[in-house]
Amino acid sequence: MFDCIFPTFRKNERPPLPIKFLFDFLDDQAKELNITDPEVMHTWKNNSLPLRFWVNLIKNPNFLFDVNKAPIVDSCLSVIAQLFMDSCSVSEHILGKDSPSNKLLYAKEIPVYKQKVQSFYKDIANAPRLTDEEVKDFFTAHYIEDFNVDSALKELYKYAADYQDELQEALEDARYPQLASKLEHLVAIFTDD
Repeated sequence: MFDCIFPTFRKNERPPLPIKFLFDFLDDQAKELNITDPEVMHTWKNNSLPLRFWVNLIKNPNFLFDVNKAPIVDSCLSVIAQLFMDSCSVSEHILGKDSPSNKLLYAKEIPVYKQKVQSFYKDIANAPRLTDEEVKDFFTAHYIEDFNVDSALKELYKYAADYQDELQEALEDARYPQLASKLEHLVAIFTDD
């Protein structure tokens, strides 16, 4: 299971586009915010994909499948989820005689799995950057029937209306007064309708 979630990419193989897009975005945000600590970036990536998504599915298969979890299965899945979390952690795990038995079960595997996680992140970072056209083509091919432009615009409008003052202030602070003015104009138009 671990090798499926954190695969090794061959020389000409590219990582999944959504993951590459997300991780490049996180790297760009780190640069923009002058964050140079690799542990912070590693933690962001952990929290965005393996811990938020995969651990949740491992611990709660009923989110994906129509199954009931027996208490014993829940306990087993908790051990697997903990292994997964420990493998993604940047901190070292020092185990002793007082350590929980579930952590002692997989103590020897942790360094190997940690290396796989780091290699996975490195492979994604080293993959060629996506072009805007590749991203557009991907989302068009996969989600064209799921995407409702009117609904998306309505949600964007609601957000813009709710946070109009903050958005206008941020645009003016960023030296985009013409955009702040356009935002005010658009909100006024849609509010009148």
